[in-house]
Amino acid sequence: MKTITILFSLLLLNTFHPQVQAQTEPNQQKVEQLEQQKEKIIAEEKEALKKTVEAINKRLEDGEITSAEADRLKEEAAKKHAMNIENRIAIVENEIAWLSRNIEEEPGGDMKTERRRDNRNYHGKGYRRTSTHLLLAAGFNNALEEGQSLSDSDFKVGGSRFFELGMTWRTRVFDNSNFMRLRYGFSFQFNGLKPTDNRYFVEEGDLTRLETFPLDLDKSKFRMDNLVFPVHFEFGPSRRVDTERSTWYSTSNKFKLGLGGFAGVNLGERQKLKYEENNDEKVLRKHKSDHNTNDFIYGLSGYLGWGDTSLYVKYDLNPIFKSPNPDLHNISAGIRWDID
Repeated sequence: MKTITILFSLLLLNTFHPQVQAQTEPNQQKVEQLEQQKEKIIAEEKEALKKTVEAINKRLEDGEITSAEADRLKEEAAKKHAMNIENRIAIVENEIAWLSRNIEEEPGGDMKTERRRDNRNYHGKGYRRTSTHLLLAAGFNNALEEGQSLSDSDFKVGGSRFFELGMTWRTRVFDNSNFMRLRYGFSFQFNGLKPTDNRYFVEEGDLTRLETFPLDLDKSKFRMDNLVFPVHFEFGPSRRVDTERSTWYSTSNKFKLGLGGFAGVNLGERQKLKYEENNDEKVLRKHKSDHNTNDFIYGLSGYLGWGDTSLYVKYDLNPIFKSPNPDLHNISAGIRWDID
């Protein structure tokens, strides 16, 4: 029975050896790595089975189990490790099959990563020209009048910030070229301004102006929340990949330039003041009002980057406050991420 068990184990293990060299895929380097992984799996399970059999023989020699019990344990161990090989190799073979169906070898590229990034472009047979992305952006914010520079701005350069969150869609413009794409969508912009010199915004009728606060301010912040619809023409190289199923374009690790603008509506404003009074009692005041701001938002924006990450700037053509207030325009600069 012992001999039958060992022969049964070797038979099950050797069943998988012909499969190791059976695959010949377009992406030869990746397939070869996976074939080597299959060999490693077989070697690991054979070594584990060997150690199990040795442990069973030791128990038999020490008189802990009978010969019949030892044969039964060896047979169970052989079946267990054979099933381990079958299950583990099935996972590897599924990945090889996936590569064979969807990826052709492209020198110098990580095809598995790029196929995953651009999987959104597949839609049955053919090419789906539109892809979906999450937009995140953050950076520094400020507001300037005509002829004014950041050095004499009424707002803290480092303390005033913006954040943007939204969804965008990218559509290829031409049939046989992906050099120009149209990127459009919607986003929520949160533009913050922190006045300098212990000041805050005061609203008096149609006028909104900065005044000095009577106490020392720990924080003075004015925030505008907008819903906008950005549209950009995006330019940059991409790599065309042709497979049996479809054609798709990879922009992974490629230069890109986006030029365009945005338009939308102002959702609201709020001012936050934090200070101390009456024996160091901390006070936090939050005031919501329109502060005579414009309801319609529009401006220019652009980005320059590599892959998913870009330098990002935007400029509001509309003044923050309505006439007869001075024309004060919001300006932002930061980092933008277009996430697949």
